[in-house]
Amino acid sequence: MRLPHLTPHDARYCDVDIGLIGVPWDSGTTNRPGPRHGPRQLRDYSTMIRALNPVNGINPFTLKNCADLGDVGANPSDIHEAMQQITEFYTATTKMGIVPMTAGGDHLVSLPVLRGLAQDGPLGMIHFDAHTDLFDTYFGGAKYTHGTPFRRAIEENLLDPKRMVQVGIRGTAYNTEDIDWGREQGVTIIRIEELFERGIPNVMAQARDIAGDQETYCSFDIDIIDPSFAPGTGTPEIGGVTSFQAQQLVRELTGLNLVGADLVEVSPPFDPSGSTGWVGVSIMFELLCMLAQVQKQRV
Repeated sequence: MRLPHLTPHDARYCDVDIGLIGVPWDSGTTNRPGPRHGPRQLRDYSTMIRALNPVNGINPFTLKNCADLGDVGANPSDIHEAMQQITEFYTATTKMGIVPMTAGGDHLVSLPVLRGLAQDGPLGMIHFDAHTDLFDTYFGGAKYTHGTPFRRAIEENLLDPKRMVQVGIRGTAYNTEDIDWGREQGVTIIRIEELFERGIPNVMAQARDIAGDQETYCSFDIDIIDPSFAPGTGTPEIGGVTSFQAQQLVRELTGLNLVGADLVEVSPPFDPSGSTGWVGVSIMFELLCMLAQVQKQRV
């Protein structure tokens, strides 16, 4: 978004309020790899983002000091080392009071990010996705994939399941184990049919009520959006929201105590036109507006 690129060696780094961070890593992908290229494409398309959101009047760049903190170096051949590297990066930025806006990467990225953020106890979460990512294992024993991050996060006490809302769930399934387990823990799971039946304002009012006024994270998987609008993702599911409805969902986060957000699973190899990258970075801007609004209110 044409922001200055700062490193910890830069004197201005300590003055950053919101950091845009890329995590070009997709070792948690179980089928079609490619999201490791997402941050590069999102940066490229972000040059077309203007400063003002005309719907809510927010200019995040005047509300708070924003900067591009670059990419996290994550080992592509060792999942555990990569997650440790990501966690260390986010632990350091959290200690400096920097609120992260992350560009993934596959959805496993969210787990080490949350490890770095949840220093003082579990967070609530608003999760936009076609999938719950609450599975226990893949392929008979793999516990760390892009389909398992939020099960691990609940188990590690990084997320409070009673303050978690998942919106947009749909698609064919292996079974109902992930949904059954999530609901047993207290996660509120709202399928796409319910979202369309009740409407975005109604559903998001419930989501805000569940998250409450405590610290909350937002995770946005691009595949909540119908593949006719965002085909460049590893696990597309038909019947999703439009790009405009995605904007509406994010704008309904206003008032929440957001401490960070991510946008994940943009996979340029599956989208030669680049339209998914443009949709993705446009949603990142909407998320950035929500983060800036919250940080301004805290002053």
